[in-house]
Amino acid sequence: MSTTLAARPVAHFLEQATRFLFFTGKGGVGKTSLACATAVALADAGKSVLLVSTDPASNLDEVLSTELTNTPSPVKGLESKLDALNIDPEAAARDYRERIVGPIRGILPEATVKNIEEQLSGACTTEIASFNEFSSLLGNPESVSRYDHIILDTAPTGHTLRLLALPAAWTDFIAENKSGSTCLGPLSGLADQRDVYERALAALQDSSQTTLVLVSRADTPSLQEAERARAELSAIGIAKQSLILNAVFYASASGDPLAQAIERRAQDALQKIPASLSALPTFQSPYRVSGLTGLDHLRSLYSNSEDDSPVPTAPTSHQSHPQLDDLIEEIAASGRGVIMTMGKGGVGKTTLAKRIALELAQRGKKTLLTTTDPANHVSDLAAEAGLPLSVSSIDPKEVTRQHVETVLATTGKDLDAAARALLEEELSSPCTEEIAVFTAFAHEVAKGQDQFVVLDTAPTGHTLLLLDATEAYHREVLKNASALPEAVQHLLPRLRNPEYTKTLIVALPEATPVHEAAQLQSDLRRAGIEPHAWILNQCIDAKDTSDPKLLAKAQHEKNYIQEVAQQHASRYALTPWTA
Repeated sequence: MSTTLAARPVAHFLEQATRFLFFTGKGGVGKTSLACATAVALADAGKSVLLVSTDPASNLDEVLSTELTNTPSPVKGLESKLDALNIDPEAAARDYRERIVGPIRGILPEATVKNIEEQLSGACTTEIASFNEFSSLLGNPESVSRYDHIILDTAPTGHTLRLLALPAAWTDFIAENKSGSTCLGPLSGLADQRDVYERALAALQDSSQTTLVLVSRADTPSLQEAERARAELSAIGIAKQSLILNAVFYASASGDPLAQAIERRAQDALQKIPASLSALPTFQSPYRVSGLTGLDHLRSLYSNSEDDSPVPTAPTSHQSHPQLDDLIEEIAASGRGVIMTMGKGGVGKTTLAKRIALELAQRGKKTLLTTTDPANHVSDLAAEAGLPLSVSSIDPKEVTRQHVETVLATTGKDLDAAARALLEEELSSPCTEEIAVFTAFAHEVAKGQDQFVVLDTAPTGHTLLLLDATEAYHREVLKNASALPEAVQHLLPRLRNPEYTKTLIVALPEATPVHEAAQLQSDLRRAGIEPHAWILNQCIDAKDTSDPKLLAKAQHEKNYIQEVAQQHASRYALTPWTA
């Protein structure tokens, strides 16, 4: 490696494997593949292993060639050593939600019930429900006493664990909370589980038992997410951590500009890795084009062998697919409106928003780019070219701070210390930042009546419905519609109007990003918003490279391009990886 980061081959990771191994990282970095390969390697070494997946996109049945349920099942070929189970987080969240909401239906006003149901429909609730499912593995030692190792392909966030550690979380405070701020609901409904949670948290904090495995690709968004998780979880006592850099790319030859550019980007990201992250025991796994399916392929990961994906004999280019320019031309013809790029972190939505705004302005369209990127350089580009493009920016952390201060000064002013501490932790939820940002963005959305407004982020359907439910609560229960700003009250109708707002879902042509984008689309539809188009970003075009790994990757990406075109999107466009 050209970086100073000292990374050993991933096979050495097994030398320090503790009893509990939690794999965590951004979606698509390979957590499940690494967890499976680790489980197989330990089982091959004679250990008794339980593998637990809570990945909603998990194809664990296919990977292990074994039909799995939510109870341990022996894995074919390793029946005496490896058991696996698959927890469905969405099903767990539904059960959790019904346990809380069921008893109050028909008792509380309908607007209140709908508000609580929506509060319990976000990512925080799903995570709590999943943690509730597998906390018994840590909190009930007798249930896993026969296993030498328990491996989980996900880890709870610091936000969830901090919530569970607060005494007020186990009281009726959340049930009585009428602010619309909570995402979890009354944990008092799980009061009989409290001692299990406490034992589970103690096991997580025991370095002799538990290792947190931070999984990252060699790119800046993945490394930033790994650092965030490292800091957040170490702050609550999960001290034993390791870093695995998964699938680091090296060009096969020096004469391929695209391959060289991709390798250079990876090395640049590794050179800038945070010092606290680089100080962890670090391991590196070999680059692989496709997923690991079957025991033999899983074993190859720890053998450090190269990817054996075949190089296509007749690679196809992307020229037959719609391109981003075609989509921008179609949008420009509408003359005005709001355009939002939406997607998980690291898919390139900010870069695409800038490009769309610039190209609309180059077509003579008056355009406003509203960005959350503090380092944007678009205004300089627009000024130099004399384009009809203006830029406004917003600092998510600052508007969130202001939002939290307002809630604490109103809802929190009469709370005792324990209840206030719980409210403060509730307000550290990712949902809080999203609501704060979109409350701030609402007045920009209103400007789409006479120009183009391009936003480099978008609310999830859950956030929109939470805003909608909160407004309904104020209107119907508290008789106080003025509690929300006028621009926010008009936000959802404007976003639901396809003539006014065009939502563009951005994804990478890989399994997890496409699945996550499909989930985002489903969530938007739940809020009455139909996405205008999908953009598959950073596609490898076979005509741009001769590197065998990239040619194989281009062939593999074709599967996900076809999936999007045939199953998910009414219209779509591709953008290529360029050197």
